[in-house]
Amino acid sequence: MIIRIARTALALVLAMACLQPAAGQERRPVLVFAAASLQTALQAVAARWTAETGRAVTFSFAASSALARQLDQGAPADLFASADLDWMDWAEKRGLIRKETRRTLLGNSLVLVTRADTPADLTIAPGFPLAAAIGESRLATGIPESVPAGKYAREALTALGVWAEVAPRIAGAENVRAALALVARGEARFGIVYATDARSEPRVRVVGVFPASTHAPIVYPFALTAASANPDAAAFLEYLASPAARPVFEAEGFVVLK
Repeated sequence: MIIRIARTALALVLAMACLQPAAGQERRPVLVFAAASLQTALQAVAARWTAETGRAVTFSFAASSALARQLDQGAPADLFASADLDWMDWAEKRGLIRKETRRTLLGNSLVLVTRADTPADLTIAPGFPLAAAIGESRLATGIPESVPAGKYAREALTALGVWAEVAPRIAGAENVRAALALVARGEARFGIVYATDARSEPRVRVVGVFPASTHAPIVYPFALTAASANPDAAAFLEYLASPAARPVFEAEGFVVLK
């Protein structure tokens, strides 16, 4: 009888042990690598998700180009959110993301900004006198060769026929929020950023919106990384695409595509 009880107790202990996380496998926060322009919105969505589920999210915000390269070097992210299709395509070709989880969730627009206290009367149109308005100052945007905001800016200015004139005055920042800061501090007279970034900085104002026809669509693809083993990552991605996240993104000025 004593032996039977002991065996039963042992079986219960083993069963309970199977239900407990193995050592080193405790739930960890979902690590998201995301374009800098998503910072305010994603942090707000994550706060809601954490409040509802008790699960945590951490972020690394930077230019999509920098984040994609970090993934290629083995950085342990669970989710990648790019500010353009090019860098997500780049990551996909290298097997850095799970292709089947990829979805394009958000859209944005491109705007010309200046400091709120700086007078500027410019209408964005073919041949508009942007170079003259910049003068001896700078035009801040992302690095045109790699950072999505800078790539969109170069496309738009080229389409409008003014790129050659303003190219020598470009202050290429490491990401769009850094470009916005240059304008806010008065270190650049103008900047080209996303509409959502302009909304986040009270020290700047929008001079004009670049026509969508002058640049590639500004969209944000999201995908789980190939290396992620975090079971909460897929759940967070689903939440980002859910009706619960929609009002947060719209409040920040994004266009929700799905």
